Amino acid sequence: MNQYVTGAMIKRLRENRGMTQQQLAGKLAVSDKAISRWETGRGYPDISLIEPLAGALGVSLIELFSGEDVTNRNRAFNMLRMKLYMCPICGNVVQAIGEAVVSCCGIVLPPLEAEPEDDAHRLNIERVEDEYYVTVAHEMSKAHYISFMMAMRDNGCEIVKLYPEGSAEARFRVSRTKWLYYYCNRHGLFRVPV
Repeated sequence: MNQYVTGAMIKRLRENRGMTQQQLAGKLAVSDKAISRWETGRGYPDISLIEPLAGALGVSLIELFSGEDVTNRNRAFNMLRMKLYMCPICGNVVQAIGEAVVSCCGIVLPPLEAEPEDDAHRLNIERVEDEYYVTVAHEMSKAHYISFMMAMRDNGCEIVKLYPEGSAEARFRVSRTKWLYYYCNRHGLFRVPV
């Protein structure tokens, strides 16, 4: 059963939704014996049933395939629990306020882990009236560059997308800004307190 969907996952999700095997079978137009075989690992759902199965169980296809459901436990909106994802293929930046399954360009993206700045990635932060003017002395070639900078506040964030052969600089409002994040395409995500 561990080929592409686990029986234990199907059973757990079905029971969490308060459904019987017969009720799930009715939603999928299969027999309750088929559901029993899937849950005990003696059979597999047909690939054409995977999307309707995920819908009936209230999960995404990615969660169903991975065998884990994702629950955002960041109900109080703690910005330090925010997750950033970066697609290595297209450069798309995705921000989530908690646990999520994020995919782009056909791949599941892992959350980025922020590190403290190092000597090669040191930010220069100047306060100019009600803004922070942020720069980093970093190569901005097509092969090695800072992809984005972000100001994280206690009530949201602001992202500035940067491009190769441009300048590694951004301006952010001072008000409520707690952290600055920036992403090097070779060395990953960095975080600096303000």
